[in-house]
Amino acid sequence: RPPGHPQHRADVRQHGHEPLPVLRRRMLVTGLVLFLLGVVVTALVATSSVLQPLDDRFRELMVAARWGPLVTVCTALSVGFGTAVLWPVRIAVTVVIALRRRWSTLFAWVATVALSELLVGPVKALVDRPRPPGSLVTTTAASYPSGHAIASAVTSIGVVMALTTGRRRLHWMIVAVVVSTAVALSRTYLSAHWLTDVIGGSLLGAGLALAVPEAVEVWGDRRVSRRGPSPRSTAGS
Repeated sequence: RPPGHPQHRADVRQHGHEPLPVLRRRMLVTGLVLFLLGVVVTALVATSSVLQPLDDRFRELMVAARWGPLVTVCTALSVGFGTAVLWPVRIAVTVVIALRRRWSTLFAWVATVALSELLVGPVKALVDRPRPPGSLVTTTAASYPSGHAIASAVTSIGVVMALTTGRRRLHWMIVAVVVSTAVALSRTYLSAHWLTDVIGGSLLGAGLALAVPEAVEVWGDRRVSRRGPSPRSTAGS
Protein backbone atom coordinates (compact mmCIF):
# COMPACT_ATOMS: atom_id res chain seq x y z
CA ARG A 1 0.00 0.00 0.00
CA PRO A 2 1.25 3.53 -0.69
CA PRO A 3 2.37 5.64 2.31
CA GLY A 4 -0.82 7.73 2.20
CA HIS A 5 -3.16 4.74 2.22
CA PRO A 6 -5.26 4.46 5.44
CA GLN A 7 -4.29 0.82 5.94
CA HIS A 8 -0.61 1.74 5.58
CA ARG A 9 -0.96 4.30 8.37
CA ALA A 10 -2.76 1.71 10.49
CA ASP A 11 0.08 -0.77 9.95
CA VAL A 12 2.66 1.80 11.03
CA ARG A 13 0.66 2.64 14.17
CA GLN A 14 0.24 -1.04 15.00
CA HIS A 15 3.81 -2.21 14.46
CA GLY A 16 5.74 0.99 15.16
CA HIS A 17 7.56 0.82 11.82
CA GLU A 18 6.98 0.42 8.13
CA PRO A 19 5.69 -3.03 7.00
CA LEU A 20 8.53 -5.24 5.71
CA PRO A 21 7.45 -5.26 2.02
CA VAL A 22 7.44 -1.43 2.04
CA LEU A 23 10.96 -1.32 3.51
CA ARG A 24 12.14 -3.84 0.94
CA ARG A 25 10.80 -1.77 -1.94
CA ARG A 26 12.44 1.35 -0.57
CA MET A 27 15.78 -0.42 -0.22
CA LEU A 28 15.41 -1.71 -3.77
CA VAL A 29 14.74 1.79 -5.08
CA THR A 30 17.71 3.14 -3.09
CA GLY A 31 19.99 0.50 -4.58
CA LEU A 32 18.80 1.21 -8.12
CA VAL A 33 19.30 4.96 -7.65
CA LEU A 34 22.85 4.43 -6.37
CA PHE A 35 23.67 2.13 -9.27
CA LEU A 36 22.27 4.62 -11.81
CA LEU A 37 24.34 7.39 -10.24
CA GLY A 38 27.37 5.14 -10.71
CA VAL A 39 26.42 4.74 -14.37
CA VAL A 40 26.22 8.54 -14.70
CA VAL A 41 29.69 8.97 -13.19
CA THR A 42 30.99 6.25 -15.51
CA ALA A 43 29.53 8.02 -18.55
CA LEU A 44 31.04 11.35 -17.53
CA VAL A 45 34.50 9.87 -16.97
CA ALA A 46 34.36 7.90 -20.22
CA THR A 47 33.11 10.69 -22.49
CA SER A 48 34.50 13.97 -21.13
CA SER A 49 37.18 15.56 -18.98
CA VAL A 50 34.76 17.65 -16.94
CA LEU A 51 35.61 15.80 -13.72
CA GLN A 52 39.39 15.74 -14.21
CA PRO A 53 40.07 19.12 -12.51
CA LEU A 54 38.33 17.79 -9.40
CA ASP A 55 40.43 14.63 -9.54
CA ASP A 56 43.65 16.59 -10.02
CA ARG A 57 42.92 18.90 -7.10
CA PHE A 58 41.96 16.06 -4.80
CA ARG A 59 45.12 14.14 -5.66
CA GLU A 60 47.20 17.24 -4.84
CA LEU A 61 45.50 17.43 -1.43
CA MET A 62 46.16 13.75 -0.75
CA VAL A 63 49.83 14.04 -1.69
CA ALA A 64 50.22 17.16 0.48
CA ALA A 65 48.63 15.30 3.42
CA ARG A 66 50.96 12.30 3.24
CA TRP A 67 51.91 10.98 6.69
CA GLY A 68 53.87 7.80 7.29
CA PRO A 69 51.54 6.08 9.79
CA LEU A 70 48.47 6.88 7.68
CA VAL A 71 50.19 5.50 4.59
CA THR A 72 50.71 2.26 6.54
CA VAL A 73 47.03 2.14 7.53
CA CYS A 74 45.88 2.79 3.98
CA THR A 75 48.24 0.14 2.63
CA ALA A 76 46.83 -2.35 5.16
CA LEU A 77 43.28 -1.52 4.02
CA SER A 78 44.28 -2.11 0.40
CA VAL A 79 45.78 -5.48 1.28
CA GLY A 80 42.84 -6.43 3.51
CA PHE A 81 40.35 -5.79 0.74
CA GLY A 82 42.49 -7.29 -1.99
CA THR A 83 41.62 -10.60 -3.63
CA ALA A 84 43.94 -12.70 -1.45
CA VAL A 85 41.99 -11.81 1.69
CA LEU A 86 38.57 -10.90 0.32
CA TRP A 87 37.81 -14.16 -1.47
CA PRO A 88 38.35 -16.40 1.58
CA VAL A 89 36.02 -14.07 3.51
CA ARG A 90 33.39 -14.31 0.76
CA ILE A 91 33.67 -18.10 0.69
CA ALA A 92 33.25 -18.25 4.48
CA VAL A 93 30.11 -16.08 4.27
CA THR A 94 28.75 -18.34 1.54
CA VAL A 95 29.27 -21.40 3.75
CA VAL A 96 27.55 -19.73 6.72
CA ILE A 97 24.48 -18.83 4.64
CA ALA A 98 24.33 -22.34 3.18
CA LEU A 99 24.53 -23.93 6.65
CA ARG A 100 21.59 -21.78 7.70
CA ARG A 101 19.66 -23.13 4.66
CA ARG A 102 18.64 -19.63 3.59
CA TRP A 103 18.55 -20.43 -0.10
CA SER A 104 17.09 -17.17 -1.43
CA THR A 105 19.67 -15.24 0.61
CA LEU A 106 22.42 -17.48 -0.74
CA PHE A 107 21.25 -16.91 -4.31
CA ALA A 108 21.16 -13.13 -3.77
CA TRP A 109 24.62 -13.07 -2.17
CA VAL A 110 26.25 -15.17 -4.90
CA ALA A 111 24.49 -13.16 -7.62
CA THR A 112 25.66 -9.86 -6.10
CA VAL A 113 29.29 -10.95 -5.92
CA ALA A 114 29.20 -12.50 -9.41
CA LEU A 115 27.64 -9.43 -11.02
CA SER A 116 30.16 -7.12 -9.38
CA GLU A 117 33.09 -9.23 -10.57
CA LEU A 118 31.69 -9.48 -14.10
CA LEU A 119 31.22 -5.71 -14.16
CA VAL A 120 34.75 -4.58 -13.34
CA GLY A 121 36.70 -5.90 -16.32
CA PRO A 122 34.42 -4.69 -19.13
CA VAL A 123 34.01 -1.23 -17.58
CA LYS A 124 37.78 -0.88 -17.12
CA ALA A 125 38.30 -1.88 -20.76
CA LEU A 126 35.56 0.48 -21.95
CA VAL A 127 36.76 3.56 -20.05
CA ASP A 128 40.50 2.68 -20.29
CA ARG A 129 41.54 5.47 -17.94
CA PRO A 130 45.21 5.91 -17.01
CA ARG A 131 46.21 5.62 -13.36
CA PRO A 132 47.34 8.67 -11.37
CA PRO A 133 51.11 9.17 -11.32
CA GLY A 134 53.20 8.14 -8.35
CA SER A 135 51.18 5.28 -6.86
CA LEU A 136 52.59 4.00 -3.56
CA VAL A 137 51.28 0.47 -4.19
CA THR A 138 51.43 -1.91 -7.13
CA THR A 139 48.50 -1.49 -9.53
CA THR A 140 47.25 -3.39 -12.56
CA ALA A 141 44.79 -2.68 -15.38
CA ALA A 142 43.03 0.61 -16.02
CA SER A 143 42.07 3.05 -13.30
CA TYR A 144 38.28 3.32 -13.63
CA PRO A 145 36.40 1.98 -11.79
CA SER A 146 38.24 1.16 -8.58
CA GLY A 147 38.01 -2.59 -8.09
CA HIS A 148 38.75 -2.10 -4.39
CA ALA A 149 35.86 0.37 -4.06
CA ILE A 150 33.41 -1.99 -5.77
CA ALA A 151 34.64 -5.04 -3.85
CA SER A 152 34.61 -3.35 -0.44
CA ALA A 153 31.10 -1.94 -0.96
CA VAL A 154 29.72 -5.22 -2.31
CA THR A 155 31.31 -7.31 0.44
CA SER A 156 30.71 -5.02 3.43
CA ILE A 157 27.13 -4.10 2.56
CA GLY A 158 26.39 -7.52 1.08
CA VAL A 159 27.43 -9.31 4.27
CA VAL A 160 25.14 -7.05 6.31
CA MET A 161 22.26 -7.70 3.93
CA ALA A 162 22.85 -11.46 4.06
CA LEU A 163 23.49 -12.03 7.76
CA THR A 164 21.49 -9.41 9.67
CA THR A 165 17.89 -8.28 10.02
CA GLY A 166 15.85 -5.58 11.78
CA ARG A 167 17.59 -2.95 13.89
CA ARG A 168 20.85 -4.89 13.83
CA ARG A 169 20.94 -4.47 10.06
CA LEU A 170 20.75 -0.66 10.37
CA HIS A 171 23.55 -0.54 12.94
CA TRP A 172 25.84 -2.84 10.98
CA MET A 173 25.01 -1.02 7.74
CA ILE A 174 26.54 2.13 9.22
CA VAL A 175 29.70 0.16 9.99
CA ALA A 176 29.74 -1.28 6.47
CA VAL A 177 29.44 2.16 4.86
CA VAL A 178 32.25 3.54 7.05
CA VAL A 179 34.53 0.60 6.22
CA SER A 180 33.88 0.71 2.47
CA THR A 181 34.36 4.50 2.43
CA ALA A 182 37.67 4.15 4.28
CA VAL A 183 38.87 1.54 1.79
CA ALA A 184 37.85 3.71 -1.17
CA LEU A 185 39.57 6.82 0.19
CA SER A 186 42.69 4.82 1.04
CA ARG A 187 43.14 4.15 -2.67
CA THR A 188 43.16 7.86 -3.44
CA TYR A 189 45.54 8.55 -0.54
CA LEU A 190 47.99 6.07 -2.05
CA SER A 191 47.55 7.60 -5.54
CA ALA A 192 46.33 4.24 -6.81
CA HIS A 193 43.08 5.81 -8.06
CA TRP A 194 41.50 9.13 -8.90
CA LEU A 195 38.69 10.34 -6.65
CA THR A 196 36.01 9.70 -9.26
CA ASP A 197 37.34 6.15 -9.72
CA VAL A 198 36.36 5.32 -6.15
CA ILE A 199 33.14 7.37 -6.20
CA GLY A 200 31.91 5.55 -9.30
CA GLY A 201 33.05 2.18 -7.98
CA SER A 202 31.43 2.72 -4.59
CA LEU A 203 28.12 3.75 -6.15
CA LEU A 204 28.08 0.74 -8.47
CA GLY A 205 29.05 -1.67 -5.70
CA ALA A 206 26.65 -0.29 -3.10
CA GLY A 207 23.86 -0.22 -5.66
CA LEU A 208 24.32 -3.90 -6.48
CA ALA A 209 24.67 -4.87 -2.81
CA LEU A 210 21.32 -3.25 -1.98
CA ALA A 211 19.32 -3.83 -5.14
CA VAL A 212 20.03 -7.50 -5.86
CA PRO A 213 19.02 -8.94 -2.44
CA GLU A 214 15.97 -6.70 -2.21
CA ALA A 215 14.90 -7.59 -5.76
CA VAL A 216 15.04 -11.27 -4.78
CA GLU A 217 12.99 -10.61 -1.64
CA VAL A 218 10.42 -8.44 -3.43
CA TRP A 219 10.02 -11.16 -6.07
CA GLY A 220 9.51 -13.70 -3.28
CA ASP A 221 6.91 -11.48 -1.60
CA ARG A 222 4.98 -11.22 -4.85
CA ARG A 223 5.02 -14.98 -5.37
CA VAL A 224 3.62 -15.51 -1.88
CA SER A 225 0.94 -12.83 -2.35
CA ARG A 226 -0.15 -14.38 -5.67
CA ARG A 227 -0.49 -17.81 -4.06
CA GLY A 228 -2.45 -16.39 -1.14
CA PRO A 229 -2.38 -17.80 2.42
CA SER A 230 -1.49 -21.44 2.79
CA PRO A 231 -4.29 -23.91 3.68
CA ARG A 232 -2.58 -24.58 7.02
CA SER A 233 -2.58 -20.88 8.01
CA THR A 234 -6.17 -20.51 6.87
CA ALA A 235 -7.32 -23.54 8.87
CA GLY A 236 -5.62 -22.24 11.99
CA SER A 237 -7.15 -18.78 11.77
